[in-house]
This record gives sequence, structure tokens and C-alpha cells, in this order.
Amino acid sequence: MGTMSGLLIHLPQDPPLTVRLDAGEVARFGRGSDTVPVDLRLDDPAVSRLAGEIRVADDHWLLSNYSTTQSYVVENPEGAGEYLRVPPRRVGAPIPFEFARVVLPTRGAGASFQVFAPDHVYLDPGGSGHGRWGAQTLTAYSLDETATYFLVLVALCEPRLRDESALAVPTTPEIVERLRSHPQCVQLTARAVSSHIDYLAEEKLRIHPPDTREPGRGARRNGKREALVGIALRFGLVAEGHLQLLPARAATRPGTAQERAECR
Repeated sequence: MGTMSGLLIHLPQDPPLTVRLDAGEVARFGRGSDTVPVDLRLDDPAVSRLAGEIRVADDHWLLSNYSTTQSYVVENPEGAGEYLRVPPRRVGAPIPFEFARVVLPTRGAGASFQVFAPDHVYLDPGGSGHGRWGAQTLTAYSLDETATYFLVLVALCEPRLRDESALAVPTTPEIVERLRSHPQCVQLTARAVSSHIDYLAEEKLRIHPPDTREPGRGARRNGKREALVGIALRFGLVAEGHLQLLPARAATRPGTAQERAECR
């Protein structure tokens, strides 16, 4: 069936850490030490020095819990409270969520990190699903229209879909503000939006943004966002009908339209 795309792990620390894994690769997590190196360091005394590992396997990932006493919880932030519990000493538990939060128990608020899974595999629309798997064609861009990352993509595309701007692409703070009233995005942060954009760019749409260091661009460094919008609109991944997924926009101040007309 070909090689699947990789996985992104985001550790919301200061500064934030993002780790990318390709199929078959492994990332170990825990408190770590000079003699116990880890890829994701969770600095909490209640976390084992080597707490577990994540392994990428085609279109899903596996979680191993090396603790002998504590279970870990894998939450689906985009589900209705959906979660999995990985018991102590469990090796290679398959995680089906496309976006997940791994939570380790601590004496405080808990240690956690986010995982953006590899592309899920879908058959051609209308395909029977029969025949040799090697003959199946994979979907070029597999997007879950119920996921938060898709809302972020729609928000990025909104100005051009509404013909409000031929060039401007919303900034991260503007996306946070635009999605704030959506029930799925009440706790959405600027850091989370950046993670969703990275996931879209590196795993979902697999873009190669132009070099933002070229002369003349100055402080404008949104090549990745522009490339995302360009691909999404060019291939019809986001269309006008998707705008209904966004929260209703604030009503225009009464009299504003008339005032603009009088100023012409």
C-alpha cells in the first residue's frame, strides 16, 4: 500500500517541542536523566525516568507504558469525552485517534503531550473494497472535516472564499479569535493553532512553502499559510459550503453600511 506519512508529537512546554517520526521510528518519553536519555522530557518527579515510548505503524501509532504501577490515559480532544486507558506494563497498545492527548498522572495537574497521527487510509470513493490491497488507490489528501485542524484550515481560507482579500491570510491570533465561540475551540490557544498548521503542512497537505528569507519579503513569514490556502482552494478541499462550519461572525454595527455609502 506504500509508505504512510509520519507522526507529529507536540510537547507544550516553554519553548514548545515538536518531534516528527516516520513509519517504524520510535520516541521515548519520561523524566529522563544523564544515563536514561528520552526524546520527550516530562519534568515531574512523579513521572518515571523512562515512562514509555511511541512507535509509528503505518496509519496509526502504538503506545507502550513502562510504568509498573500507573496507567496512562489517551484522550481524543475532538470526541465526546472519548479516551483509552493504557495499563501498567502494556506494550504496543494501538491508538486509533487521529489527534490525541497522552496524559500521565502526577501530583499536580498532570503531564501531557499531543500526538498528531499519520494519515488514515481510505479507499477510492465508491470502491467495493474487494480485490488485492496492492491495487487500491489511496486518497491524496485525507482530511477529517470534523477535526479542529480542518476548522483552522477553513478559517485560513475564509477571507479568499468571501472575496475579502486576494492576499491576506489570517494570523494565528486572528484564527484563535475567529474560532473562539465554536464549542470545539473554547480552549484553543495560539500554540495549539500553530501545531494544527504544522500538522496540515507537514502531514496532511505535505507542502513545501517558499523560502521566506528571500530578499524583499521583510517580516512577512507566512509562506506556509499561503501555501496551505493555495492547495486547499486549488483542489477544492475547502469550499464555500465549509464556511458554515465556522461560528457566526459578529454582526456589523448598525449604520456602518450607510455611513460607508455616504462617504463615497
